[in-house]
Amino acid sequence: MIQFLKQNPVVLLVLVCTGIFFVNLDAIWVNIMEARNFATAREMLQDDNWLLTTLNGEPRYQKPPLPTWLTAISAALFGLESLTAMRLPAALITLVLILATYSIAIRFTAQRTYAFISSLVLATSFYIIFSGRNGQWDIFTHGFMMLTIYQLYRFFTENTYKYGRALAAAIFFGCSFMSKGPVSLYALLLPFLIAFGWVYKFKKMKTRILPLLLFLVVSFILSAWWHYYTYVFDAETVLAITNKETGNWTSYNVRPFYYYWSFFTQSGIWTIPAFVGLLYPYLKNKVLDKKGYLFTFIWTMTSVILLSIIPEKKSRYLLPVLIPLALNTGFYIMYLFRNFRQMENWKEKLPVYFNFGLIALIGIAFPIGGYIFLKNNLSGGDWFWFITLSLLLVAIAINIVIKLKQKSIKPVFYLTIAFIICITCFGMPLAKQTTVNPEYKAMAGLREWNKTKQLPIYELTFFTPELIWDYKANIPVLHNGEEVVIPNENKFGILVAEHDMELFEKTFNGYRIEKIDKYDMNPQPQGNRQHKSRLWRDFYVITSTTSEASK
Repeated sequence: MIQFLKQNPVVLLVLVCTGIFFVNLDAIWVNIMEARNFATAREMLQDDNWLLTTLNGEPRYQKPPLPTWLTAISAALFGLESLTAMRLPAALITLVLILATYSIAIRFTAQRTYAFISSLVLATSFYIIFSGRNGQWDIFTHGFMMLTIYQLYRFFTENTYKYGRALAAAIFFGCSFMSKGPVSLYALLLPFLIAFGWVYKFKKMKTRILPLLLFLVVSFILSAWWHYYTYVFDAETVLAITNKETGNWTSYNVRPFYYYWSFFTQSGIWTIPAFVGLLYPYLKNKVLDKKGYLFTFIWTMTSVILLSIIPEKKSRYLLPVLIPLALNTGFYIMYLFRNFRQMENWKEKLPVYFNFGLIALIGIAFPIGGYIFLKNNLSGGDWFWFITLSLLLVAIAINIVIKLKQKSIKPVFYLTIAFIICITCFGMPLAKQTTVNPEYKAMAGLREWNKTKQLPIYELTFFTPELIWDYKANIPVLHNGEEVVIPNENKFGILVAEHDMELFEKTFNGYRIEKIDKYDMNPQPQGNRQHKSRLWRDFYVITSTTSEASK
């Protein structure tokens, strides 16, 4: 079996990705981005809104619908109540992303070991793990774009199947655009084309002009049709959303140009190797493939620079950078595999000992630190997961220390991969025990309460996606942007956020108001800085008085 896996690294890569991305998918809380996407997918199934997509019954055209379609299909097959089903498409496209990265790495280096370790670096990078285990749409657009890049690389370097490669690239490009618009075109494909042109050059382009035209035409049609459809059938809403989204690029989350200077930290456990791998003058004469190393270096840095030009910046926008960064880091890891035993300069060895020594220290310290942090929240089956994880992390950590002492970096690298797999397989079931709010009360409870009361339920001024998702149905908002529209019913329920109390009391002065409950979906208790006011509501039942009912 071991020999088979050595000879079939793709199979081993799939097994590793299974442990990282597919196990315990329902372990963590649904975040705001997921809630938007999941609720939209649910409304697709329940209201048949497959093209004119909605969120809480309101148009949602900010993002193209392909990932939502895939999520809705998964939910239809495996159940809307299953978080695993909702997150499964993201895990699948992440696996595709890893395999596409492996395939392109083999193409430009012809080194299977390099392709394998670079793909493992990518699979275990922090934000790749986070995105691959969450139902957010960034991973879809970049996953499909890597398939585009793979086909384009072969299109530019091979002389056969030009039209087939161009057509396949166009189809995947359309899927990328239909996942999150031009994001990946700008942050991943354009840097790739710049780096490829710089290092490998665009050769024999005369024979590729017509296939390129095919690529452009098909890409445009597949990317534009849904946007055109929404404009034709709901032009006013589309224009309003477009103006708002365009304005966000220059006025929302604006950060300075240098905001992304620490981009390599998004790779998590590979932060130090990733940083060293970017020291081009140091590494350029040490790698086996100088052109390949230059290619991944330019690809990475161009992506960072292009993202830095845009005023709006968020850490998650760095996701596409992690792909060429992993390929770049792979060259440094390969260098360590070959030369670490012979290194005499302590300055070269220090980053290696520090990086992997820190991982070993975390593994050894986990049983004590984890017990102190979790002891009040562990019960029943939690102890199985805690004890198993502790034993595995300590065993891995001890072996890392032994292999570091022996200056054997290859097993240290693979032990680090095992470290991450253990956390996802045995640590994720403990995730919810780190966030305990004694006053936690889900919106699903309100739905159960209302099964007997049968009251119409409203939000006062705005809705929170997580609450809508947990309530499992739409909750209309009374504030229309200018004023509060009073419902026609004589009796109804209303959810009120903390900062809307003054407006609430003013609006319903003269009505009989009965406070029923408070619904708090914060994982952290009130008083904790992570406790968000948008995640809780006071719930009231409003009854019109006799004088109000007669009006």
